[in-house]
Amino acid sequence: MNIKKIITVLAVSFLLASCELETSAPAAPAAPAAPAALTLSFTPIKGFHFTWTDVSSATYYKLKEAKTVGSGYTIVDDNIASTGAANSFDLVVPLYDRLNSKYILESCNLGGCIASDEVFTSTKIAEMVSSIGYIKPSTITSNSYFGNFLALSGDGNTLAVGAWGENSNAIGIDGDETDNSASSAGAVYVFTRSGTTWTQQAYVKASNTDASDFFGYNLSLSDDGNTLAVNAIGERSNAPGIGGDQTDNSNFLSGAVYVFIRSGTTWTQQAYVKASNTGLGDFFGVSLSLSGDGNSLAVGAAQEDSNAIGTGGDRSDNSSVNAGAVYVFTRSGTTWTQQAYVKASNTDALDEFGSDVSLSNDGNTLAVGASKEGSNATGIGGDQSDNSAVNAGAVYVFTRSGTTWTQQAYVKASYVGSGDLFGGSLSLNGDGNSLAVGASSEDSNATGTGGDQSDNSASEAGAVYVFTRSGTTWTQQAYVKASNTDASDEFGSDVSLSNDGNSLAVGAAQEGSNAAGTGGDQSNNSASEAGAVYVFTRSGTTWTQQAYVKASNTDASDRFGSDVSLSNDGNSLAVGAAQEGSNAAGIGGDQSNNSASKTGAVYLY
Repeated sequence: MNIKKIITVLAVSFLLASCELETSAPAAPAAPAAPAALTLSFTPIKGFHFTWTDVSSATYYKLKEAKTVGSGYTIVDDNIASTGAANSFDLVVPLYDRLNSKYILESCNLGGCIASDEVFTSTKIAEMVSSIGYIKPSTITSNSYFGNFLALSGDGNTLAVGAWGENSNAIGIDGDETDNSASSAGAVYVFTRSGTTWTQQAYVKASNTDASDFFGYNLSLSDDGNTLAVNAIGERSNAPGIGGDQTDNSNFLSGAVYVFIRSGTTWTQQAYVKASNTGLGDFFGVSLSLSGDGNSLAVGAAQEDSNAIGTGGDRSDNSSVNAGAVYVFTRSGTTWTQQAYVKASNTDALDEFGSDVSLSNDGNTLAVGASKEGSNATGIGGDQSDNSAVNAGAVYVFTRSGTTWTQQAYVKASYVGSGDLFGGSLSLNGDGNSLAVGASSEDSNATGTGGDQSDNSASEAGAVYVFTRSGTTWTQQAYVKASNTDASDEFGSDVSLSNDGNSLAVGAAQEGSNAAGTGGDQSNNSASEAGAVYVFTRSGTTWTQQAYVKASNTDASDRFGSDVSLSNDGNSLAVGAAQEGSNAAGIGGDQSNNSASKTGAVYLY
């Protein structure tokens, strides 16, 4: 056989072998023939529990979520292994952000995936109530007002709750809660989260517990939850500055602030803080705010009396009764010192400068409310000298360069009304460029955002104003009202912004609907002063209401929304109801027993 024939035979043999290999190759596997049947139930706290029966030909599963109507699906988890005949997947969610979500489960193998039918949260709103966190103190005392003030850490894993009417005579950390010999001494309870599970970590009392000190009347947490500042507005010592004599009770209602730190799971008191000019009835600590790192602390004393103006003035002249002041303290290592004594640019008697305070994360921007300031100015930088609008309210923004504080802006509502109490609540976002201001006694009948501010037919309905800063210039971005505005609702009782400023929670402690959970009927006013919370979101410069939030056990006079706090990412919301009356103790107890009047409760969404 010649060479050409040999090559030809080899080529033909190779082609035949190739064809044989192709025709004998196994077929590609087929995708599962049928999808899994996906079901959704709810677990505390904030838990979505998905279950399905195993599909025999599926080797793994993908869970996908569409958060809102019209949005596309995104992957929650794309490699969920089969665990046998019954499978499950747990997801922790912000409940107020999942009212119109939908989910699918894809059953997959090497051949592809097949999707389940869609599961909609909108058909399960009533069932979602069961996943709302319900938190009570470890010992129940009527009239303790647990939840009147609370703070959620930036990471959302630590919750501190004040109970300023608590009566125990304990001192320090984890003392005897059952000794009720110090009426209204006050206490703070610290809770921590692991996954969906919350537990009480500490029971915190002052180092000089005394009756009527109201310890826990306000408080603030650092972002990591490891620094806690607590006020006691009724504390009476005459000590000035840091670490003074706590036993001298000669200065009635002068007020004090206590700083605690956590190492691991252990809390200890780090500082006992007083004003540099401690005065009778100053209410030092009525408002307070920690910076994100916990190293700067702003403290309001809304009834301080000096006639000083600006920063660093004469604090000994007490000729302006209840003008108010703010004190800024800083920490170096473990040592706290007073950095600044801050007054309004138009100090006047009865203005209550320091009604509320808020620091940016870096501590370099400070917003101060003076809810009873009386000028008739509107907007930014108006005439501060016209006092024709009694108790209209104002906000002052200060900035720090090095250790020096200066006033950057004088902020008023876009429509000023006497008695509006603008600045009674406020919140700065993380970088200090967004500011929400509550005016809980504003009277307009508008609803939603951008309505008519001039219609004053809904007395004390309340409003919130959002301002933004570009460079050093502040402008009003939004005028925000409830979706069910009604007289006496006090919308704006408290406000809280997320770190990016794109989520806003607003309390309306006297709203009266009988709805429960999220997304209920806003029109039923059969539960007077039950309270509600409204969550708004910002897209670009536009604000819209995202959710209408109620307690899981709504009842008249509970004042749900007394205080609100968002985590930095906006994915956790804590709401206080200072007058809730159940006799339950701890986490997840019986909400239906109203035998402990005004004990208070906190709800997590």
